[in-house]
Amino acid sequence: MLSGSVLELLALCRLARQEGQTSAPSQRLTFPGDVLPGALRLMRELRPGWEPARVKTKLFTDGITNKLVACYTDEGMADAVLVRVYGRKTELFVDRETELRNFQVLRAHGCAPDLYCAFQNGLCYQFLPGIALGPDHVRDPHIFSLQQDVPSLEMLEHELAWMKETLSQLGSPVVLCHNDLLCKNIIYDGTQEHVRFIDYEYTGYNYQAFDIGNHFNEFAGVKEVDYRLYPSKETQLQWLRSYLQAYKQLTQRNEGGMGVAVSEEELEALYVQVNKFSLASHFLWACWGLIQDKYSTIDFNFLRYAKLRFKQYFKMKPVVTALQISK
Repeated sequence: MLSGSVLELLALCRLARQEGQTSAPSQRLTFPGDVLPGALRLMRELRPGWEPARVKTKLFTDGITNKLVACYTDEGMADAVLVRVYGRKTELFVDRETELRNFQVLRAHGCAPDLYCAFQNGLCYQFLPGIALGPDHVRDPHIFSLQQDVPSLEMLEHELAWMKETLSQLGSPVVLCHNDLLCKNIIYDGTQEHVRFIDYEYTGYNYQAFDIGNHFNEFAGVKEVDYRLYPSKETQLQWLRSYLQAYKQLTQRNEGGMGVAVSEEELEALYVQVNKFSLASHFLWACWGLIQDKYSTIDFNFLRYAKLRFKQYFKMKPVVTALQISK
């Protein structure tokens, strides 16, 4: 059980949760014998929506300084809350106030779990899913070279500046674009033999090559993304030739339809422009996915989608950067 005034400790926990900060009351969780019942009492306050009968506990035994217990209701422990009780007399060699400040600083920068409350000889914080590494794991190059799935804000700003500088120099004309030509936004009427676009919420003026590059990216799908379906150069050139022919016919209509032939130089230039602008498409929809992940109530894994688009952006950047328009 909790020694001292349980009600006072729980009130302080409630205050900490409401104010978005931690408290350090004088009450103590007795170490080590009664950690489980004390942790369960904390859950009644920190997780009042949990049915007490459904709350499970797991005592972790790997630590050799402190005692750690997880309280959870989800079978996969996705909702777990950790209660850590410091080892007896560990304050003789560990500055717990400094530890708490470090915890809060790291959390503010997204490098630590959520801290729910603190008490004199322990902390209560968010469970992070995953595995605790062993000696073999830390030797695995895949793990010690692991890159973040979501770039930092500084990196995003750098990439945005690079795209603005690079893509604006390609000479792609600004036209009225759909800007969201995924497959489901294109309707084909087989009886009339014509195609129409639907859903115009993103429609606006943009670079011609962006709209086409975005469309080519959508060949990979949305729910089950597979970038092996991105059109080959042969398919792209066939598509782009048809596009340029139609574009010339429409824009040169007042000139008697003359000059609709598409040169190889024009075709190659558009191919380079489109594939470079496909990076901007990945970047846009990756950022869109992060925003949707935070605010949308739709049942879709937006974070996973954002990570896929960022991954493809950085994978294709060196490939398309090497493409050059013939002088």
